[in-house]
Amino acid sequence: MKRRTLLQSLALFLTTGLSRAGAAGFSQGTRLPDLSTFGLEGALPALKGKVVYLDFWASWCAPCKASFPVLNGWQKEFAGKNFTVLAVSVDEKAEDMAKFLKKNAVDFPLVRDATQKLVAAANASTMPTSFLIDRKGVVRLVHSGFRAGDADALHRTITQLVNEA
Repeated sequence: MKRRTLLQSLALFLTTGLSRAGAAGFSQGTRLPDLSTFGLEGALPALKGKVVYLDFWASWCAPCKASFPVLNGWQKEFAGKNFTVLAVSVDEKAEDMAKFLKKNAVDFPLVRDATQKLVAAANASTMPTSFLIDRKGVVRLVHSGFRAGDADALHRTITQLVNEA
């Protein structure tokens, strides 16, 4: 009986926490917070003045695996145009992330949110969830999931942002 009560309490806590998180998060028009305050593992690149494709992903996520070649292509294509992809792994275990990356090489900066503080602040509940941020640090697009057909529309939006003065 105690176990059932504990599970019910946990479910209530999670539901309440998620509903509060749903009211927050990064949304179109909001400013990206200082990512250095979230205790991320890995080296954060300089983001000021850059268009940033901030991508939350996990090693167990099949759409994330499918997105990485596309993200690599964007990183190469827009190199030198003040653009970067920044991938944030939400894997709790560093080994899971490392195993994934051995099979899926990346050409873009990557950090790990082992404490889940940034993913909670962003309210990124679907993997992958991405945020396209303009040079002023403002979220211009929020994108959940990844399907092959998504790449063209995302590419057009990135192109527009990197060409803005």
